[in-house]
Amino acid sequence: MSLYTTKAPVTITCNKRLAPYVELEVLELGFTPNETLVTSVRLEASINDCIRLNLNLRCASQVLYSLKQFEAVNADDIYKNVVDYPWENVIPENGYFSVTSNVLNPTINNNMFANLRVKDAIVDRMRDKRGTRPSTGAELSGAVIHLFWKNESAEIFIDTTGDSLARHGYRKIPGRAPMLEALASATILATKWDRASPFVNPMCGSGTVAIEAALIATDTRPGLFRLNYAFMHLIGYNEQVYHDEMEALDKKIKEVPGLRIIATDYSDMAIANARKNAIAAGVADLIEFAICDFRDTEVPAGGKGAMFMNPEYGERLGNESELENTYTEIGDFMKKKCGGYWGYVFTGNLDLAKKIGLKAKRRIEFYTSIIDCRLMEFELYEGTRRMAREEGKEGE
Repeated sequence: MSLYTTKAPVTITCNKRLAPYVELEVLELGFTPNETLVTSVRLEASINDCIRLNLNLRCASQVLYSLKQFEAVNADDIYKNVVDYPWENVIPENGYFSVTSNVLNPTINNNMFANLRVKDAIVDRMRDKRGTRPSTGAELSGAVIHLFWKNESAEIFIDTTGDSLARHGYRKIPGRAPMLEALASATILATKWDRASPFVNPMCGSGTVAIEAALIATDTRPGLFRLNYAFMHLIGYNEQVYHDEMEALDKKIKEVPGLRIIATDYSDMAIANARKNAIAAGVADLIEFAICDFRDTEVPAGGKGAMFMNPEYGERLGNESELENTYTEIGDFMKKKCGGYWGYVFTGNLDLAKKIGLKAKRRIEFYTSIIDCRLMEFELYEGTRRMAREEGKEGE
């Protein structure tokens, strides 16, 4: 029996509040989720299916393939259950593996001890069956085994991913306070942008949001930027399956005639770094970069597009009192220059958001690190709201 073709419970993990967007991606790929939780989506899949998920998902972190569920009161129970699994059918001879874990158990005050018991069990089992022991370490460059242990319920997984999918691999220069690529993707998926009209990104920083917008519009998947996954280091890995999936990613990429993505920042260093990141992502020719104050950003007329800002919000970068005027001017910019657009402001400071002076149509919840954030959505009318309503009635 090959794990690559055998379906089992699979848990796709993600950062808090990204699960609804992972679920959308999973459905788009033709899979049926069994359950969507706060930081994960669960479904049934084989490891070959996990290859496809790893290469396509923008908002996820890890794709975990379940091997065994069991009860465990303490670390000795973990060892007994893990040593009983046929690891000689999973990890190649002379292979390398690492162990990660998510542990909440009253007998454990250091996850490293739980990791060590899992590692010892695998090594002891393989030494007994083969007479040699595999190499182990902390780097996620080979096979990865993951332990989830909450109270007395435990589950052991093959982590088919390795290094997190949340970092998409193209960003070489992160900038001053970068938005995680998975979060940037999710915030764009949460907007009403149609992926063909203009996307305007003042205060672009290192360019992550603009780059993700270009990748989403052209259906360019993160798997194209990465060469190593944990699924490549297991017994039964068929390289042809991976190459077929990569070929499918290449065929997905599409041109969007007339697409305009505009990214600006007052810092010449930020724009230089953003260009370098866009070049690494292969979308530099799709983004119009400019050095200017956000108020001077070009907003194409009649585009009916999206304007997206991620301004400083005090907790990490700016002084809150100094930022109040900035947020007021963001509101003025949207009112004066973004008529007909959907306006979006991502912030972790709702008091500052009030200074925008516009009523948000939606406040979409996100997290960045440990900061509770909102993506504020504004419907920006051309002229006055009353005029827009009257024009709508005339067209009926």
